[in-house]
Amino acid sequence: QVQLVESGGGSVQAGGSLRLSCVASGIIFGINNMGWYRQAPGKQRELVAGITWRGNTNYADSVKGRFTISRDNAKNTVYLQMNSLKAEDTAVYYCNARGFDFDYETLRGSWGQGTQVIVSS
Repeated sequence: QVQLVESGGGSVQAGGSLRLSCVASGIIFGINNMGWYRQAPGKQRELVAGITWRGNTNYADSVKGRFTISRDNAKNTVYLQMNSLKAEDTAVYYCNARGFDFDYETLRGSWGQGTQVIVSS
């Protein structure tokens, strides 16, 4: 079965950085489009960044220029480098594997358990 295991969350002050990692198993990682989503308390889950199996990326407007998504197919791992963090980035961050689907606005595919990010101002 598909397993996505996130790590790297934690507490940081505003302006700081964190790097999230997600290791995938049970899928052919190299042909899966991957994404990072987040969900803040009382809010819907939203896309943060996506990367296709070809390496094409897209970002939510709120994180453009601050966050970078990347992947290492040899390690079955997708990363999210988060810089210049703001209090509004506080949320649980989820890794997503979605096959060839690139409609990132639709919540589908497999999900990790999530990792908490807390940014204090």
